[in-house]
Amino acid sequence: MKIIIQKFGGTSVSNVNHREMVIKKILQAKNDGYSPVVVVSAMGRKGDPYATDTLLSLIDASNTAIDKRETDMLMSCGEIISACVLYSMLKSRGVKCIAMTGGQAGIVTDDSFGSASVIKVNADNIYNYLTDGFIPIIAGFQGVTETGNITTLGRGGSDTTAAILGEALKAKEIEIFTDVDGIMTADPRIVPDAKVIGNMTYNEVFQFADEGAKVIHPRAVELAMRSNIPLVIKNTMSDAPGTFIANNYKDGLNKHLVTGITYMPNRTQVSIENDAIDTETVFNNLAENKISIDLINIFPTYSIFTIDKECTEKAVHILNKLNIKYRITENCSKVSVIGSSIRGIPGVMARIIKAMKRNNINILQTSDSHTTIWCLVKYDDTVKSINALHKEFGLSD
Repeated sequence: MKIIIQKFGGTSVSNVNHREMVIKKILQAKNDGYSPVVVVSAMGRKGDPYATDTLLSLIDASNTAIDKRETDMLMSCGEIISACVLYSMLKSRGVKCIAMTGGQAGIVTDDSFGSASVIKVNADNIYNYLTDGFIPIIAGFQGVTETGNITTLGRGGSDTTAAILGEALKAKEIEIFTDVDGIMTADPRIVPDAKVIGNMTYNEVFQFADEGAKVIHPRAVELAMRSNIPLVIKNTMSDAPGTFIANNYKDGLNKHLVTGITYMPNRTQVSIENDAIDTETVFNNLAENKISIDLINIFPTYSIFTIDKECTEKAVHILNKLNIKYRITENCSKVSVIGSSIRGIPGVMARIIKAMKRNNINILQTSDSHTTIWCLVKYDDTVKSINALHKEFGLSD
């Protein structure tokens, strides 16, 4: 049995016309010899009647008198509605199918309501339906505790559902359907001639997701990478081939040195002097106050790192309390040059510096890994930086 997971996001199931296209994708997979397992998100986005945020607006979720258990029960309804509506459309066409909650699909979690972790998956129920020729339509974003309480899986939970079921069922492929043709070389709102990336590695897409691209949640990428199941990002509304993601490039080819450029705005750069107090004490104090740091460079006399803009005031308070000298640079963006092919290739940083200098962009800080080079720039230089780097590495060709 060739099992394929097909996950459809909120925009894909938001109206009748879109749902008709979803039906077409499911039936096409069936006709191609696959046994599809369908995972659905809640319909639409905030303002749409059954979107998760709309459901949450029916109660005051900030009210401490309302338990997270009951909030999860409410939030789980959107996906269940999507599953039942899609079931009815398939059923009316004479297709054998069944709608299932996350719990009925065998997803067992801990009791961390609002952001539960999956403990185990008992996929026997799904597998039995597949063997009998049914198409299971499963409500994403949710599971059930061992005592029967409904839980939700946190942000990107439907992607997580698709990936965890793909692993449990040993699926051939996991398709993530959304409203774009695939992962782009850059944000097309910033780079008009950005193109769809035909294929990329798990490590690359993880960097894209972790650095601000919102096509797929990093947790789902981790799960797919762990089980070595290819991911394909596709558009529900088109027949574009999408972006194929696996351990290695498809056919071993990638014509570009760099795969894409992404960015993360709202960063604050912090520079501290190391002579008054040891760096470990500073970092420990920031961690205890739940302030995450990145782009960390430590030198003999000073250290430099970045934090989220929202944490700036809290960080300043901590640094003042420690009585150390520091410098804050606000309104920054972290621009990321991502590509597995850059590993061990000399001259990449030189090209980045040249492209930035040519466009009069001041680089405030850099850091790198095997697959990514990060540059911190002022927010006002974000668009110019992304376009300069996109052009330098020929990503529109």
